[in-house]
Amino acid sequence: MTRDLKGYGRTPPDPHWPGGARVAVSFVINFEEGAEMALSSGDAANEKVYEVTDEVVGVADRCMESHFEYGTKAAWWRIADSLARLGVPVTVSSCGRAAELSPWLIEDAVARGHEVSCHGWRWEKHAHMAEADERQAIARTVEVLTRIAGHRPVGWHTRSTPSPNTRRLLVEEGGFLYDSDDYSDDLPFFVEMSGRRHLVIPYSFDTNDMHYHQGFHRFVTARDFAEYTNDAFDTLWHEGERHPKMMSIGLHLRMVGRPGRVAALDRIISHMRTKGGAWFATRRQIAEHWIGRFQSSSL
Repeated sequence: MTRDLKGYGRTPPDPHWPGGARVAVSFVINFEEGAEMALSSGDAANEKVYEVTDEVVGVADRCMESHFEYGTKAAWWRIADSLARLGVPVTVSSCGRAAELSPWLIEDAVARGHEVSCHGWRWEKHAHMAEADERQAIARTVEVLTRIAGHRPVGWHTRSTPSPNTRRLLVEEGGFLYDSDDYSDDLPFFVEMSGRRHLVIPYSFDTNDMHYHQGFHRFVTARDFAEYTNDAFDTLWHEGERHPKMMSIGLHLRMVGRPGRVAALDRIISHMRTKGGAWFATRRQIAEHWIGRFQSSSL
């Protein structure tokens, strides 16, 4: 693999976002609940990444499991209703196993006009996954989400780092407009893969509610998350006067959906609406816009 350390350089392309927006804003809800590793699900170990820091070995970890269960039992409705009130569409990046266990959540997301995309079969790393196993995981995720959502997902994002085969397998599987297994830019870009032009829509770990957990606790209050995210938007907004940009905001049901944190969504979206120049879009909408504008160019 050849790394691209220059990207667009000083002259990024102008995407001409709809309405003359300076920033395309992509909210992504990661739907993982039920797809995490758990002894009670027949896995070899329990998931150990969350706010709780004790690693439970040899028995089912009801502390961990119930934290994940909060995401579907309580948080989804709180987050979804907030987004409906604020009028913002999102991409629900969904693990196939999570969707299989809670199909009603996918059905509700579709009814509300949100995009459903792929987040792997299980909430697991693909880095060392055998090619045949990974191919099967991709196909299984697509099949389940298509059946529940009523249409095929067109986006993919792997937990942590993908395998050396992931992008090629996505292209070979066919039907994907984009993947988000990249963190290197503030704009989408094309790559050549298996003789085809494939779109990458970068994701972000900094404007992301993951900082409420994993032992970091960089965000404590709703204001922490909102203030950091709004500062990032303001920077992109100023740059966007000359060079429009894209911004990803990562959410998780069990994280931002807590009563003391969900107010961050109001603060973030209200700030962006007041400032103006934001196009709130799903990643599919961004992909379709970018492909429509640049697919036949040399970009």
